[in-house]
Amino acid sequence: MFSKKIVIRYTPDTVQQPVIYQLVKQYNLVFNILKARIFPRREGVIVLELSGTKDNFDHGVRFLKDMGLKVESLSKSVSQNNDKCVHCGACTAFCPTGALSFEKESLKVVFDPEKCNGCELCVSACPVRAMEIDLL
Repeated sequence: MFSKKIVIRYTPDTVQQPVIYQLVKQYNLVFNILKARIFPRREGVIVLELSGTKDNFDHGVRFLKDMGLKVESLSKSVSQNNDKCVHCGACTAFCPTGALSFEKESLKVVFDPEKCNGCELCVSACPVRAMEIDLL
């Protein structure tokens, strides 16, 4: 079973289309909605964890792109700016998935984008705004 977290960006023209339904029906993919900001006739974004066979996942993503949706890996939307980070560890207390952890040996905050669900708690917790999330 293949699983990956993706960000889908809707345009005002595509927001009314039942694309998630099509991923389930046509491509036999299982989804978990991690975050969504979707409004009628406006741009929107949804963060999903999609699971299924790698082949079905690839075909499903191709379908989304053919529909005019922008699809990217969640790890491309969330990042740790190491130039800003002072490695205080404040963000680690708020991260519900363990994507941010404090490495005792190096005394640095380490970010694992594969564990991130895009909840944005790290953004408000970081006093120097070293966590950068672009979901819109």
